[in-house]
Amino acid sequence: MEQKRRKHTYSDRLRYMHMIKEGHSFWSIHVKYGINANMLKVLWQKYQNQGPQSLKEHVYIRPNYELKRQIVLDIEENHITLQAASLKYGPNPNSIERWLSQARSHGIESLSIEKKRGRQSCMGRQKKQPLTELEKFQKENQELKTQIALLKKVRALVEERNARPREIGQEPSKD
Repeated sequence: MEQKRRKHTYSDRLRYMHMIKEGHSFWSIHVKYGINANMLKVLWQKYQNQGPQSLKEHVYIRPNYELKRQIVLDIEENHITLQAASLKYGPNPNSIERWLSQARSHGIESLSIEKKRGRQSCMGRQKKQPLTELEKFQKENQELKTQIALLKKVRALVEERNARPREIGQEPSKD
């Protein structure tokens, strides 16, 4: 059964830190409360280095190319872990891992490419313009032609159905 993703409050995070101090494993807390085990390790490091204040929600600052580049180069040159980079610079380890993968496969300059956010303009609904009198009549005319064609087809099918029994000398059904 998939757990619903939820936000972990400051008091939740503080409780997790006390549980770790008491000897609970990162994995057991992850399983019981649904917090990412790697994120829990980062929070634990922050808690040990900076105290309870580090567990409070931080304002998200969108990282620019320079910060991404600096983090990736620091990891590549100094062989620091994702958690250590997260502690040092602030972004989530999952984001850092994505940047690292992107830089390794497409080059460091690929970090400067920013994806457009939001729905593409071609995906939106087109606004309907009010129809002119001529367009209304043309639309109605097309609908009537379609209805007539359908009725002709039904009549032909009924006549064909009734013609079969006549060929063999039976009365057609009255359905």
